[in-house]
This record gives sequence, C-alpha cells and structure tokens, in this order.
Amino acid sequence: MIASILWVLAYQRCGVAAEFDCLYSEVFLTRNAWEKRKLNYFLHVNEIKNKSEIYSKKDVLSVSGEFGIVNQIELQGRSFAGSSVKNYGVVELGDVVYTKSPLKKNPFGIVKVNRNKAGIVSTLYAIYKPQTTLYSPIIDYYFQSDCRVNNYLKPLVNKGAKNDMKVKNVDVLKGNVTIPSEIDEQRTIVGLLNKLDKLIAATQHKIDAFEQIKKALLQHLFDQSWRFKEYS
Repeated sequence: MIASILWVLAYQRCGVAAEFDCLYSEVFLTRNAWEKRKLNYFLHVNEIKNKSEIYSKKDVLSVSGEFGIVNQIELQGRSFAGSSVKNYGVVELGDVVYTKSPLKKNPFGIVKVNRNKAGIVSTLYAIYKPQTTLYSPIIDYYFQSDCRVNNYLKPLVNKGAKNDMKVKNVDVLKGNVTIPSEIDEQRTIVGLLNKLDKLIAATQHKIDAFEQIKKALLQHLFDQSWRFKEYS
C-alpha cells in the first residue's frame, strides 16, 4: 500500500515513475513490528571537549533544520565562536547533536546527525555517540519529521524563561523510539531513503532548468526578440 501511494505520487507530481521503479520494489508491508526502545539503547552522551584545541574557530559547526550539521562559516559566512573554543564539544562523523534551542517549527529544538566532517559545537548543544546497536544516519531520517521530533522532545524538555531548554543531556535519551534493532535493516532503510533524496535532488534540477527556460521565454517573447516563425 505504502509503495503504491509513493509510486502514484511520483508519477503524478514529478513524472519520474521510471526512476522510481527501483524504490517501489524495495518497500514491503510490515510483518514483525519493531519493539519500542529507549533512545539510550542506541545512543550515549559524548563529553569529549576540544581541550587540546585540535579544532579552531574555522571548524565550528552549525546545526540547521534545512541543511543539517554544516560548517558555520560555509553556512553563515563567518564564525560566531568566542575567544576560546577549548570547551566546545567535539562532533565526529556519525555523532548526533541536539540543539537545545527553539526553531519556528521545532519549539523544543532539533536532532541531527553529522554526515559531513568532524568539527566542534558550543556548550549549548548536546552531543551523542552511537552505540554498537545503531547505524546513526537512521536517526537523521527518524527525526526529520517535525511532528515526530516535537512529540519526542516535548515530554522531556522544560522551557526556561529565556526560551532555553531545561534538560540534562542524558535525559534527552529517555524517550521511546521505534527503530529496528538489526543494523542491516537500519542500513537498508537508510539506503532506500538516500536513493529517494537523490531522486528528489535530480528532479529539482529538472524543475530549476524548466523555470529558467520559462523565465527566458517571458523576457524574450514579450520584448519581441523571439517570435514564432509563422508570425514573424
């Protein structure tokens, strides 16, 4: 049923049914439900700090709802770090970060996985490392839904007078999640969603190209620099 709906949406809205066939064949109905587990079954708190200053201000990371965990200078054009980054937390590839700061769609903050390169974040952020039970990119997809991340964090977080998040790093892991316990199944899910992301990106490039064509037509048709042959 899910696969059928996805296929129809792809065909009707994107015109990419042929490319979507490879995804369609990989989605099946659930037979054995996943067990609910505390998030601390999959993650543990990472308290590694940048004491030896291996990382500098150039390595400070930002956590964005749209772009995930990215270099702050690349995203915002500059570093907003203080004079010292010794106490900043070290975020390695595959680590998970909770922002502890509200966004418009996420009043209790967001949870993202570092899928780019290692760096550091301010002490305002909570950092977690995957247990051996987790292929961490699945956390990125699990909490990509605004509704899911909001519902997960709401019972765990108390908002302070300054709209900051009053919650211990370890307590963020006390909520329940529904994620497969088998690493192979986690990897299969991530692989499928990665394919879909690439398909969406490729489709967006096509849309952008058509928008540029339309823009050119609007300009040249109405200033009469371009005419239909039979009317010129």
